[in-house]
Amino acid sequence: MNFDLLVHEAWPAYEQHTHDGWVFRYAGGVTKRANSVLALTEPADLAGAIEAAEVFYGERGQRCVFSLGPNATPGLDEELERRGYELVDPTVIMAGSPAGLPAHKVRIEDRPWRGWLETWWAVDGRYGSGFEDAERICTGVPAWYAAYEEDGVALAVGRAVPQVDAPDAPRGGAIEVPESAAPHGDMLGIYCMATLPQARRRGLARAVLRALVRHVGAGSAYLVTTAPNLAAQALYRGEGFEIAGRYHYRVR
Repeated sequence: MNFDLLVHEAWPAYEQHTHDGWVFRYAGGVTKRANSVLALTEPADLAGAIEAAEVFYGERGQRCVFSLGPNATPGLDEELERRGYELVDPTVIMAGSPAGLPAHKVRIEDRPWRGWLETWWAVDGRYGSGFEDAERICTGVPAWYAAYEEDGVALAVGRAVPQVDAPDAPRGGAIEVPESAAPHGDMLGIYCMATLPQARRRGLARAVLRALVRHVGAGSAYLVTTAPNLAAQALYRGEGFEIAGRYHYRVR
């Protein structure tokens, strides 16, 4: 299972350019995931590809960021470290076959509504004025949006992206992906899990997660969470997820 490609397709940058087999992704600077280099193949000129990435992000007023997951170009991490790139945001990929029933009634729609977006952004809004860019990323592919609400307020939210078979070529140009690296099978991606601080420890995130999996009818699902977030990992383990991979970023 190529989680690098699954994440790439589920969290799409609205501007994508290919260079020597790599994809340069840009989405207004909102999240490293959508504003980083996806490097899954070996370029003909490694140094030239790195320098082209630096020019691409420099022209957009952004630091150059590389996403380095299980299928990243061999030797790239070491080369970036040699060039002074900092390792940041170590992340774990968790996968499993959750099957529990939600203990609360959860609203699910095929588009994010204002209350859903406001709750997610209130919890995960680390990007200044990027609200519109974040909405554009979320709606870049078909997905389901869930929330537990009280008095019209979304207290806990989540997003589910169905993934069936191999994804299409990234927007902005074709990318050559080795057949062995292509994702396969049915897999549901869980994103944007967020609970307002005053509503935590009530089982609401668990209810949102279960409702999304049940609504889509997926046999398997995956999600990502930061490596230091042990509380979230414990929650997901309780729902049948286990660590299936890791990735991090290099930034300069």
